[in-house]
Amino acid sequence: MARAPVVHPRKKASQERSRATVDALIEATARVLVREGFERASTNRIAAEAGASIGSLYQYFPTKEALVAAVIERHKNDMMEVLRRALVRVAGMPLEQGVRELVALMIDAHRVDPELHRVLVEQIPRIGRLAEVEGFDREVRELVRAYLEAHRGELRALDLDLAAFVCVASVETLAHEAVLHNPALLANRKVKAFTDEVTRLVIRYLT
Repeated sequence: MARAPVVHPRKKASQERSRATVDALIEATARVLVREGFERASTNRIAAEAGASIGSLYQYFPTKEALVAAVIERHKNDMMEVLRRALVRVAGMPLEQGVRELVALMIDAHRVDPELHRVLVEQIPRIGRLAEVEGFDREVRELVRAYLEAHRGELRALDLDLAAFVCVASVETLAHEAVLHNPALLANRKVKAFTDEVTRLVIRYLT
């Protein structure tokens, strides 16, 4: 049976210079993945893209999979931070306005670098990061549930845990499908109509 790839960093960067090296390696990994795909990406290519030596790369990351895991972790954390800030911003908005803001945010997160997002979605099962992604989804649902709880008076009778699951899963699935199979929906001339339709779906479900 094939051994599971090592996906954890060899060590954490503690000094400013070493953190800059790690940042450059993670950003280079993302660029190489988009340009060449997982199979053709190699630690040598990534090191060259980052302007770092292969020795420096292996000082922090034992495998290509560990680098991809770091890209996934950063991507997830960036999206989560944006969503947390958005929940603070929309907390006092009426339901339809607030839901549209949240839907637009989740769709926009998939527009930032859709090619990278596509590659990461494909590689998450390969390198065993499903549990972390499930944890991310759970936190998103908890944030959306808190928003729904604050607006319970505007909703039909609902199980809020179930409602948060349905809302998040619906928006995420539609956004993923757009990235993978219909990227034109994420282009500037179509994304507003796409966002409007997804918002309408969610609002009608909730009310």
